Amino acid sequence: MIGVGLDVVDVERFRTAITRTPTLVTRLLTPAERAYCDAARDPTERYAVRFAAKEAVMKALGVGLGAFEWHDVEVVRAESGQPSLVLAGKAAALADERGVTTWHLSLSHSGLVAEAIAIAV
Repeated sequence: MIGVGLDVVDVERFRTAITRTPTLVTRLLTPAERAYCDAARDPTERYAVRFAAKEAVMKALGVGLGAFEWHDVEVVRAESGQPSLVLAGKAAALADERGVTTWHLSLSHSGLVAEAIAIAV
């Protein structure tokens, strides 16, 4: 194992942030992520958990904000519903430098919190 990252997001705080700054969702999430989230009656929990996943990846790689672009990490879903990660750009380069060959991702959200665990192997 190379790294573990965990991030928790307060859903209502995230809702307030995207209400105040609607362009935040576009800045943080890829078009495919937004399309998936927007299919929900209330996409906020899905937005928040994807943001948490991107932060968890940063932590697993041992870097902070600004190390790569938000769109360099994308949460995708298998037909079964299992989430996984696709890295591009600087995020992919950092993962390669650290020897990451596999990612494990777990997402969970409720009305209150959204959380993600990313494990770099």
